[in-house]
Amino acid sequence: MSLKDFRDKIDQIDKKIVSMLNKRAKLSLNIGKHKLKNKKTIYAPDREKQVFKRVKSFNDGPMTDNALEAVYREIMSSSLSLEKSLKIAYLGPMASFTHLAAQKKFGSQIDYVPFGDIAEVFRQVENGYCDYGVVPIENSIEGAVTHTFDLLVDSEIKICSQVLLEISHNLMSKTDLKSIKKIYSHPQVFAQCRHWLQNNFTNVELIGVPSTTKAAQIAAKEKGAACIASHLAAKVYDMKIIKKDIEDLAHNITRFLVIANNDVPPTGKDQTSILFSIKDRVGALHDMLIPFTKNGINLTKIESRPSKKCAWDYYFFVDFEGHKEDEKVKKALIQLEELCKYLKILGSYPMLP
Repeated sequence: MSLKDFRDKIDQIDKKIVSMLNKRAKLSLNIGKHKLKNKKTIYAPDREKQVFKRVKSFNDGPMTDNALEAVYREIMSSSLSLEKSLKIAYLGPMASFTHLAAQKKFGSQIDYVPFGDIAEVFRQVENGYCDYGVVPIENSIEGAVTHTFDLLVDSEIKICSQVLLEISHNLMSKTDLKSIKKIYSHPQVFAQCRHWLQNNFTNVELIGVPSTTKAAQIAAKEKGAACIASHLAAKVYDMKIIKKDIEDLAHNITRFLVIANNDVPPTGKDQTSILFSIKDRVGALHDMLIPFTKNGINLTKIESRPSKKCAWDYYFFVDFEGHKEDEKVKKALIQLEELCKYLKILGSYPMLP
């Protein structure tokens, strides 16, 4: 066959794809009406996981599973926007890594609203101005985002989903490499790119600013300036990425939580987050872990934070496998509640693949 023949066949397939996508969209509209009528939430993490799993099971190549998931992310994003005009709060400003994580989770067809601090993201979801929020919880290099942990103590908000984002730092500018006289970025980013900068920009001034987005805003307007920021910042502020992935350590991954006012049904492969406080006695923390061992529940994370109510009083945050509706999890939580001073379930939600 000629090149034209191949392209004609692709054109025919594209026509069918568009027709089927619109049929799918019409069904999504009906689903949205049904959800709103029955006061159900539009975004369903359990359903999302089922769709991705099923689509991948159909795949016999040559497209990769990751490529298919990216395509279906946008299909589902479009469906969500048709069902209801969703607002997603995130820790801003625009083009921040949390913005990237939010887009990775919800796609490009959703209304994203940036806020200046994590507490404001919580407030906007609690008061219903935004349907969901996306906040960082931990980084593989820097550790826990303590402010998010502290806010989970007093908030009635629920964790309904999560997303991992590989953090990559990129040098970008509107000028060429040889003309760069100064580089803007967040001080923490400079620290994570220290060796690369020492090897490539020994005589260039490094200027710390409050965020990588702020760095991009400045560098986009200033002659001879560059910045280190996300690839989204390059797109938003119309800059060229000069060098990708300049961080010193690979596998710099941040975990983000999706927060909402509602719980999520079981999917069969979930995890639950809780917090508890303990009585001040020898072996107290050890005893708190016994209910999980007795019921065969695997703990995936434990983190402590000062309660800030009295000296040496701590909250413990625990992630474990299973949903709060699972029988063995119910038993473990009942046993745990009898042992601790305070217990709070922060949410059960789908595990990451």
